[in-house]
Amino acid sequence: MTHQENYNLSSSTIEEMTRNGLEAIPELVRVILNSVMQAERSNYLQANAYERTEERKGHANGYKPKTVRTKLGDITFAIPQVREGGFYPSALEKGMRSERALVIALAEMYVQGVSTRRVKAITEELCGVEISAMQVSRAAQQLDGVLEEWRERPLGEIRYLYADARYEKVREAGQVRDAAVLVATGISPEGERQVLGVSVSLSEHETHWNAFFRSLRDRGMHGVKLVISDDHVGLGAARRAVLGSVPWQRCQFHLQQNAQGYVPRQSMRKEVAADIRAIFNAPDKKTAEQYLQMTIQKYARSAPRLSAWMEDNLAEGFTVFDFPLDHRRSIRTTNSLERINKEIRRRTRVVGMFPNEASCLRLISARLMEISEEWQIGKRYCAGKSFDC
Repeated sequence: MTHQENYNLSSSTIEEMTRNGLEAIPELVRVILNSVMQAERSNYLQANAYERTEERKGHANGYKPKTVRTKLGDITFAIPQVREGGFYPSALEKGMRSERALVIALAEMYVQGVSTRRVKAITEELCGVEISAMQVSRAAQQLDGVLEEWRERPLGEIRYLYADARYEKVREAGQVRDAAVLVATGISPEGERQVLGVSVSLSEHETHWNAFFRSLRDRGMHGVKLVISDDHVGLGAARRAVLGSVPWQRCQFHLQQNAQGYVPRQSMRKEVAADIRAIFNAPDKKTAEQYLQMTIQKYARSAPRLSAWMEDNLAEGFTVFDFPLDHRRSIRTTNSLERINKEIRRRTRVVGMFPNEASCLRLISARLMEISEEWQIGKRYCAGKSFDC
């Protein structure tokens, strides 16, 4: 018989959340969690399906359906079974971790009296009508311990380091302010992706970036060969102070976007974009530098501001040419972090405005922890040649 856990979400609440940016992709959730649970069973048995090994601890025994009612709707997962018993996958609980963080964020707003009518309605559906500050605090402490342990876990050798920043609305001292959310991911020497860290702060840009990079280094991150990021305020100085002479690759995608701000006429936009793509797609740095000089001269009269900007900025996107050809597509932009930011926005848009920094950090950490766990069972992100460049 199918077991069902009821999270008390009505259809109207689901529709409300969906309208506010939490697009439901239940089939994707089902496939991902089923894959993770299968991997858990293989690790537990120390053998894959139909594999004969001396280390095997038991035998697979099919799957048992289990329906979980979430804000995405009812999702039926296939729970792997073991003939000898004693096994139950933890992936399902991990997969719901960010759901709990979302509930706590909404409940905090409700308790502190800063909730909107929409937040109040969702919170009552999620948590029941009676919500006390003690209940919220207890739930937050339980989840915070898990998330803090993950954020402070030791790191190892990282060859490519990606860094990006975005902003969330946070209430402080009765005012609504923009809190910077810094996220770092990395690629190990084996080509595996990792979410390295996250930080939320209202502090000055350079101070925040400096503390963030130092925290990664203090947790054991070493061996970085390249930092990939956009030209965020304060990042450059902090990077030079903490990571010394590590080369920097400025995100080519953002450079192309920034260039459009210097194009004098709408009719020139496509041509300029094509010229910049040709520069970045050059086979080597020498050719890229030649293309750049030709392009600078091309626009010297028709778009002098654009020409001057290109001369000052585009070469910052050339560092990638010093690295293996089969790695370049993966390390020339921060697009992989942009995709993570989209996932974060789907969650944070439901809250809209966080009651404090801790609430913001909790929700974002929970989603990043899930993403990091999903990556552990995925394929290598950067395969091929050696990292020794």
